[in-house]
Amino acid sequence: MRALRILLIVAVILGGVFVAVDRIAVTYAESEAADRIKVGAARAASTDVSIKGFPFLTQAADKRFDEVDVTLTGVEASAGSRRITISEMTAAFQDVKVDDDYSGATAATASGTALISYEDLTRAARNDVTVSYGGNGKVKVTGGFQIFGRTLSRSVVSTVTLAEGNTIRVRADEVPGEGIPGLEDLIRKRTDFDRQIGDLPQGMKLSKVEAREDGVAITVTGKNVVLAG
Repeated sequence: MRALRILLIVAVILGGVFVAVDRIAVTYAESEAADRIKVGAARAASTDVSIKGFPFLTQAADKRFDEVDVTLTGVEASAGSRRITISEMTAAFQDVKVDDDYSGATAATASGTALISYEDLTRAARNDVTVSYGGNGKVKVTGGFQIFGRTLSRSVVSTVTLAEGNTIRVRADEVPGEGIPGLEDLIRKRTDFDRQIGDLPQGMKLSKVEAREDGVAITVTGKNVVLAG
C-alpha cells in the first residue's frame, strides 16, 4: 500500500514536471514565432502569438498545431496606390502545418478581424477629405471643392460595403444637389471612393465590413493560408 502511494506521488510529480516543461516550451515557441511569422507582405509594429492545445510538445513533434492565434498592431498595408495602417488585426489559424525547417507554415482555415481607424481611413481616402463615424453603421465623409469660383465644403452620410478584389467601397446614400447644376456630381467625385486592401496572406480575403464608432471593422477569412517567416 505504501509502495502504491509512493508510485502515485512520483506520477504526480512527474506529471507536474511535464506540464511545467511543456508550458516553458510553448512560451519559448510563441516568442520565436512572433519574430518569424509574417502575415503577407504587410509590416506590423508588433506581433503576439498564442499557440493553443495541450500538450504542446506532441504538436511540435508532429509539426502540426490545432490553433495558432496571432495579434498584430500597427499593420502597414497597401490600399490601391496608397498605404493604409490597420490599427489591430487578430486572426485564428486552425490546423497549422509547419515546414520541416520551420521557415514557414500553412493553415487549413483562418478567421479574424482587422480594425482601421477613421484617421487612417482618411489618409487612405484622398486629399481634402475627412472620414468619420456617421452613426447607425454609416460613415460621414466631408470634402471641399470649388464651383463657380467659390470653395464649398459638404458632408454626406455614406455606406461602406465590400466589392470584388478585397475592395472597400464608400458611397454616399444621398447627395444635396441644392438645385445647382453639376453640384451632386462634384460632391460624389470628392466623397465616393474605393480602396483595395492588399498585402494579405495568400489564401485570405475580406468577407465583411462594418462601420463602428472606433473605426471600420473588417472580417477576414481564408483557406490554405500561407504564413511565411
